[in-house]
Parts: sequence; C-alpha cells; structure tokens
Amino acid sequence: MADRCWSSGDFVVHREVLDENRLDEVAQKGTWSTKPTVGERVRESLRCSVPKLKHMVLTWIPILAWLPGYSFRENAMGDLISGCSVGIMHLPQGMAYAFLASVRPVFGLYTSLYPVLIYFIFGTSRHISIGTFAVISIMVGGVTERLAPDSDFMTNGTNRTVNIDARDSYRVQVACSLTALAGIFQILLGIVRFGFVVTYLSEPLARGYTTAAACHVCVSQLKYLFGVRPARFAGPFAIIYTLVDICKLLPQTRAPELVISLVAITVLIVVKEINERHRQKLPLPFPIELLVIIAATIITHFCGLPATYRVDVVGEIPSGLKAPRAPDPTLFSQIIGDAFAVAIVGYAITISLGKTFALKHGYKVDSNQELVAVGLCNAIGACFWCYAVTSSLSRSLVQESTGGRTQIAGVVSSVVVLIAVLKIGSLFEDLPKAVLSTIVFVNLKGMFKQFMDVSLLWKTNKVDLLVWLVTFVSTILLNLDMGLAVSIGFSMLTIIFRAQVPRYSILGNVPDTDLYLDMETYRAVRIPGIKIIRSSATINFTNAEMYREFLQEKVCQNKTMIHLNNTFISLRDLELNGGNECAVTKEKCNQTEVALDLTNTSPSKGQVNWAYQADTNMSDSDSDSRSHTDEAPEVLYQGDETSTFRSDIHSVILDMSTTSSVDTVTVKFMKTVRIFREFKEVDMDIYLASCQVCVVEQLEKADFFSELVPKSILFVSVHDAVLHVLRKREQTDSMTMAGNTSLRLSCSVVNV
Repeated sequence: MADRCWSSGDFVVHREVLDENRLDEVAQKGTWSTKPTVGERVRESLRCSVPKLKHMVLTWIPILAWLPGYSFRENAMGDLISGCSVGIMHLPQGMAYAFLASVRPVFGLYTSLYPVLIYFIFGTSRHISIGTFAVISIMVGGVTERLAPDSDFMTNGTNRTVNIDARDSYRVQVACSLTALAGIFQILLGIVRFGFVVTYLSEPLARGYTTAAACHVCVSQLKYLFGVRPARFAGPFAIIYTLVDICKLLPQTRAPELVISLVAITVLIVVKEINERHRQKLPLPFPIELLVIIAATIITHFCGLPATYRVDVVGEIPSGLKAPRAPDPTLFSQIIGDAFAVAIVGYAITISLGKTFALKHGYKVDSNQELVAVGLCNAIGACFWCYAVTSSLSRSLVQESTGGRTQIAGVVSSVVVLIAVLKIGSLFEDLPKAVLSTIVFVNLKGMFKQFMDVSLLWKTNKVDLLVWLVTFVSTILLNLDMGLAVSIGFSMLTIIFRAQVPRYSILGNVPDTDLYLDMETYRAVRIPGIKIIRSSATINFTNAEMYREFLQEKVCQNKTMIHLNNTFISLRDLELNGGNECAVTKEKCNQTEVALDLTNTSPSKGQVNWAYQADTNMSDSDSDSRSHTDEAPEVLYQGDETSTFRSDIHSVILDMSTTSSVDTVTVKFMKTVRIFREFKEVDMDIYLASCQVCVVEQLEKADFFSELVPKSILFVSVHDAVLHVLRKREQTDSMTMAGNTSLRLSCSVVNV
C-alpha cells in the first residue's frame, strides 16, 4: 500500500519486511524459464524461411533496405552538394596521404574511389566518409618502407642512385597485400559477430594512440618541408633517431621548399580558421586545399622550380584506371601482425565516428556489419590498387554539415575523383611534395588538440590519464604496432586492477528515510549494533580475500574475539571461573594463555533508544564501561599484540546491489571457508541485501543455502534487513533487560 502526499512530494509506503522467501511468495516468482535451450537455439539458427532469408539478405546488404525508399525530393540536393564538397577534399588528401603510405599519389586517388563505392553497398552509416586517413596511412607506410627500403633497390650496386620505379612498384604490392590481409581479418571477425572487440579500445586509449600517431605523421613529413633526406630507421625509438638525423641535416635545408611550405601552411591555417568561425554563414566550406594545390602547381610549372631550384615534385601521374590484380599472398607471413593492427585501428576509427553521427541523427549503426563493410572495402579494394581505408573525421564532418543524408553523397564524391583520375590527374605532375606535406600537417590540428585531454583527465580520472600517457609514450617509442599491443595490454591491467581493488564503504542511515549511504561521504547515522558494508565492484575470486580482510578490519576490531593462528574462539567457548578469571588451555590456544578479569558494574537503567544511540556509542568508544545485552564481551588477539574492544556489534549486513554475478570460488569462500563460518563462531549474524535475481539463481545452483546459511538471510533491500535485525534484537532485549549487566574487561597475554 502506498499513499502520496502531493504537497511535499513524499511517498509513504506500508508493507511487511520481505526476505527472499517471502518475496517469492508475494511476487509469485515463476518456476518456468523463458530462455530457449541450446538445442532450440541451434534449431532456430538452422531453420530456413522466406522472412528469415529476406532479413539475412537485408542485414548483409543494407543498400537493399534503404535505397528503395530513397526520397529524391528531400535528400538529392543535399547529397549532391555534400558529395561534390567531399570529392574536392578527396583529391588533395588522397595524394597527400599516399605519401604517408610511401606509394605514389595516384594510388591515393584509387583509394578514394573504389572503397567508397563498396561501402555505399555494404555500410550502415549515412554520414561517414570512407577513404584515406593519416593514421592508417602512416601504419601502411611503416610496413612498406620496412619491407621495401631504398637500400634494396640501388642501381648497379652503388649507394647513390635508387631504382625508384622498381621500389615504388614493390611498395604498392606490399601495401595491397597488407590491405587484403587486414580486410580478411575484418570480414572474419564480422562474420563471427566480434564487433564488440572495439569496446576494449577505451576513449583515452584511442585518443592517446591517435595523438601519438599524429606525431609519427609529422615527423615523417618533415623531410619534405625542409627538403632533406634523412636515413630511414625501424624498430623501437625510430622516431627519436629520425628527429636527431633531421636536426643534423638542417644546415642542408633547401630554401625554396622551406619557403613554399611556410607560405602554404600560413594560407591553409588562415583560411581554415575563417571557414571554422563562419561555418554557419558559409553555404559550403571554401576549398582552400584544392586551390593551394592548383596555385602551387601552376607557379611551379611556369617558374621552372624543379629545374632551377631542384624542388621535389610529385612526378608522373598516369591517366586512366589500372586493371585489377590479386595481391601477393606470399607476403602474408611477413605482415600478419601489422595487418591485424591495421584492421583493429581502422575499424575502431570507423565505428566510433559512425556511432557519433548515428546518435546525433537518430539511427542505428550495426557494429558487426560495419566490420564486414570495412573489411570488404579493404579486401576488394586491394585488388584495385588501393591501400587500407577508414573513415576521415574532417571529410565526414563536411559531408554531414553540407547536407549529406545518405551514402549517395559518397557516390557523388567518387564521380568527382573518377573525373580527376581520368582527365586531370596528369596536370598535377609539377605539384611540390612540400605542399602535400603542409596539407597533412594542417589536417592534424584536431589530433594535436587532444593534448588537452591530459589536464582534463588529471582532474577527472587518474587511471584514465595513466592509460592515455602509457598509450602515447609506448606508441611514440615502440612504433604503431607494438605501441597498440602494449596499450591494449595495459588497459586490460587497469580493468583487472579496478575489479580487484574496489572501494569498500560503511553505510549509515539517512535520518527519516530508507536510504543507506557511505558514511565517509554523507552525514549518515550508524545503526547501533549493525555494520552495513558495500563493495563498489562484483565480488569474485580475485578480490574475495580482500573483502574478508575488510570485514575483519571494520567489524572484528569492534567485536571482541580471540584470533589465534587463523582460528576464531568466542568467549562462549571459554570456561568462566567464578566470574573473575578464565583461562584457555595450551592445546586450544597453541601455547598461549589469555587471562580475563571480569568486574561487575552497576546495571544500566532505562530502555535503549535505537534511533538515537549512534552518537553516544561513538563518543563513548574509549570509556571503561559499556551497556550490554545478551552476550559477554570478547577479546581479539592476533599475532603478538592484544587489543581490547568493547562494542555491541551483533549483525553485519552485506549490500550486494553492486554484485552482478558470483563465481563458485566466491560461493565456497563465503559459505564454508571464511565469512559465514568465522562470524557464526563469534555469535555474529550476517545478512545479504539487495541481491539481483541472477545472483540469487547462481547461489541456488551452487547449493549456497543450507541450515547454516538459510535463504531467509536474503532481504529485498538494506532497509528490510535493518528492520528485521532491530525487531529481532528488540525481542531479545525485552527478555534480558532486567538482568542486563555491564562488564569491565582487562586482558593480558602470557606466553608459555
């Protein structure tokens, strides 16, 4: 029965105290199971029907689900404008990021063409732009340069001339093989519904990793900005060695390329800032990257900069499309680890952006289908001379902000890239490489802003800050593949640490409510004689021992008992000699005697008020006399020290609301080995409260309940358990109040 007081907004609830047995009766707990058996699930998965086949086809090929309902009136214009804008961005970024992958610019254009069309068919996000991206490009570049270094392609055995054509051809083979293997990994993981793997890449890990990758990208492009040729380094600390080598080569900087870089960076930053500040007023962002490329190409061509000042340019860009060719499988054994890293990082970036836009626009992204879609983009794209792809934040933002509503915008952008490849690609042969490097630099501005995470995480969560820093440092020093492995491993350790070292709280009652909160955080009142304990994490085999130690520390130090060699002995087991002295035999106490002097004091007068006794008990904790009810005081002895405590703790309530499951080790630990047995021996009652249904079922299956631990110790809430204990103690006190005597205890230990 519940009454509502509308003036104050309070609820007054009248019901009986419910333990688990009574709850099953009142709520009419069912004995049936609604979960299908394993056999039923297998039969259902093997059953074939027309609706099921249709659902499967629409799931694996999402375009069949949304394209028939495409509204030209509502979406066509926005998709057209958005696609043209993104296509214009694809051109400079595709060529620039191709240098990061250590392949020729035309392969960056191929990568901006084919995978976009594949994602149009199989993808589930409406707004992300698939194609080249700095982080994935630098990961591919690290592999291509490792397997195809300049030293392997020297002409006539000299150390001065490199056979560039042979080197670039082999690097493309390596990049395509790496991409194909990464795509195969992604497809297989998607088929087995392994899309949840990205959840182990936490946001601090992902942001720390991409920030470190941005640093690798910048270092790799410094040689084009300064016009120098540093040596190539591989393995741990490669980025440090590269920076040192570039610093040594700074006196050899080519002034024309440095000037071109500075001018291009200045123009790009200024115009991009204008676009950012006035994006609400501009119908389309100003295509400054494309204009810088066009202007730099025209100036370089007509001023003869390559011949006069030896400015390094892009070189030959073949017109037309190359015939498809299968990747070289003989390279798979050398790149399997790199391919898996590329697969995981590429998918993580794609699904994070996809879910961001899906949440903003109110639709759902299928994580497993996204894994398959990106895998197909890589596996099929590798046959068409593409390297690994993922979604780009900058292009995706443009696609969304300019009115793009579906992946039709991606098709339009592919048409723009196709026109460039077929007709105008050769016009960019005189484009300085320094200009492409500046485009890469400026587009990394958003990643460098992630350094601000350090101050934010310092204020909010130190463990997440540690994950960010370890990820960043390990990726910087150990390169991208090993850095990712170390980062994931460390992130797993933090998860284990948080589960193994939870926070334990002593709960108290908020006056005039049924709320029980942490007494260190809130001004809650301790219930006399009762300890209410809660763990912030699920209790399992990793932290069960710590849980017991906390109980002993917080409960047993206030409950006088003897603890000798991991054996608890209650004073009820001792033989009292005339009320003045008692001794424990040598055999029982393991060569230790405990002498107790019990002195009677005047009996307490008046009835104890449970509601107002907490402050008195706490303030008198060091006094010599204490009011007791039905049990004699006891002594806690541990090691070589003896401490005397006088407390009325008689019941312990374990708040299990945070526990989502219990393992067999924990059940055995609680029932037969530690908690219940030890506290039962010192006449202390233990109750469980707020257990979830799944936890109760697990306890029942593990035969947790018995005569020693009946099911009646489980209560619906902490408040139900407290009311039960107080009612039980009140009944006991009413029988023993007349003869209640306070005892004074002094303890000394004599070693024999």
